[in-house]
Amino acid sequence: MFTFYRRLPLYRQLQDYTKRDLRSDIGAGVTVGVLLVPQGMAYAVLAGLPPVYGLFSAIVPLLVYGLLGPSRQLSVGPVAIVSLLIATGAGKWASPGTPEYLSLVLQLTLMTGVVQLVAGVIRFGYLASFLSQPVIHGFSSAAALIIMGSQMESLLGIPLSGSGGLHQELLALVQHIGQMHFPTVAISAGALAIILVAPGIHRNIPGPLVALLLGTLIVFFMGLYHDGVEIVGDIPGGAPPFVIPAVTWKSIQMLWPTALSIGLIGFLVSYTVSRALSAKHPGQHVNANHEFVALGAANLAGAFFSAHPVAGGFARSAVNEQANAASGLASLISASVVMLCLLFLTPLFRYVPGAVLAAMIVVAVIPMITFGEMVKLWHTDRRDLFMLVGTFVVTLAFGVEKGVAISVVFSLILFVYRASNPHTAQLGRLPGTRHFMNIERFAEAETCDDILVFRFDGPLFFGNSLVFEQRMKDCRKEKGAPLKLVVLDAGAITGIDSSAMDVLEQLVDDFASQQIQFYTAFVRGPVRDVLHRSGLYEKIGSSHHFMNVADAVDWFTSHHRKEENQCLSNS
Repeated sequence: MFTFYRRLPLYRQLQDYTKRDLRSDIGAGVTVGVLLVPQGMAYAVLAGLPPVYGLFSAIVPLLVYGLLGPSRQLSVGPVAIVSLLIATGAGKWASPGTPEYLSLVLQLTLMTGVVQLVAGVIRFGYLASFLSQPVIHGFSSAAALIIMGSQMESLLGIPLSGSGGLHQELLALVQHIGQMHFPTVAISAGALAIILVAPGIHRNIPGPLVALLLGTLIVFFMGLYHDGVEIVGDIPGGAPPFVIPAVTWKSIQMLWPTALSIGLIGFLVSYTVSRALSAKHPGQHVNANHEFVALGAANLAGAFFSAHPVAGGFARSAVNEQANAASGLASLISASVVMLCLLFLTPLFRYVPGAVLAAMIVVAVIPMITFGEMVKLWHTDRRDLFMLVGTFVVTLAFGVEKGVAISVVFSLILFVYRASNPHTAQLGRLPGTRHFMNIERFAEAETCDDILVFRFDGPLFFGNSLVFEQRMKDCRKEKGAPLKLVVLDAGAITGIDSSAMDVLEQLVDDFASQQIQFYTAFVRGPVRDVLHRSGLYEKIGSSHHFMNVADAVDWFTSHHRKEENQCLSNS
């Protein structure tokens, strides 16, 4: 008998399942499903697709993630930043709304799924560590402003089509500000007010849905669609149609950069949200590779049911968590709610004003603008602030696709810089103790002219070995002629490679030629093994390796000083 279902994460989540959990999942699933309907339509429009494709994208991918996803609370579906990447990538090769454009988007969904699935299988989840939070904040803040700029036409009824980057959008807005369509502006303002105010009245009030219903009723009963207010129009009902994406070698060449961008950004957004939510629930753990696989499977399956690429949404997932979703069953219920709307309620969507959908998008991306993070970094780490601002400016200047690539490059530059420029310190003994501390942080720490205690805080490898050499030589020069002993505090050196070994051996030889002794302290096991295999352990001297700095200094004091000198000694 086939028991493959026992391997599904949902099956494991349903172990020890209670009636209370079921009630929570039903409540959360219905709430998120209702929220998904207007959001899906809005994000599909942002992606350059008919609104119904947003609903298609909220069914099969959500079902698959509900079965396979490691997070019980993450709600997968259309999200703003992925929709923007879709419009940017596919829009280079076809006009939005055309059959060619739709075909490219479905191919993009398939390719994104393959990228994420393969990345998870070959265990590329560690990529999450290579995009620093400041770089992600810079990218998302810039993307949010770009998204807002792209919605000005729908919010104000001003013809801005054909403009390029954000600066051109703003220029066109200034030039055409006198052409605002006031009924559209009134609907936009009302929708924005409802969506923003509703949570303050009661957190369970679905602001986007209320705005959608009121906006639709006003447009219908006042006949504003006759006066130039843009509406969604007819939406075909029924289940998502089954399609086979017509992937060709040419389309792969055109779309692979966008697929990589969406695959990476979609994963990072989803993993960040799911990790934050799981932290609130002891015992829950989200594996990065598992997240990659689940997202990849969701997109891969969705490609055959008319879905555009999806990811985990922060707002929906937060609602899911607040409604006490207990398992992936909540996602299955949310998908069922969207399916019921497609089957029975699509005629009601005909008079949905585009201004309301634009207002939803604007409100959804406001939290992506993290000016508070900039203020925080100004006080805590200005190098990170520089990376954040640099990513922000570059993304605004060159667009989101190049912004993704440059964000990755910036993160790698930051990683390499920090790895190749670790912290170092000269140490001195705290009076009356055996503790040696950084003399720049502890003014009372005592030093002596003939002893240098040097600490290196990081693994020692080819990328920083020359920095290690230069800083130690600078300290040697600063000490001058009286120097007789160098003690390397190696407690923070977690590893050493052959290039660094060569540099260290050269330093040992240089010190020996100047009649300067070289000791080590706190050498970790893996580093000590390398020293033994290379022969450097014996070259330094078997008796010159100590468990701590105090032992090294005391040994030198008692065995090699020719005159009494009590500085640094316990005696």
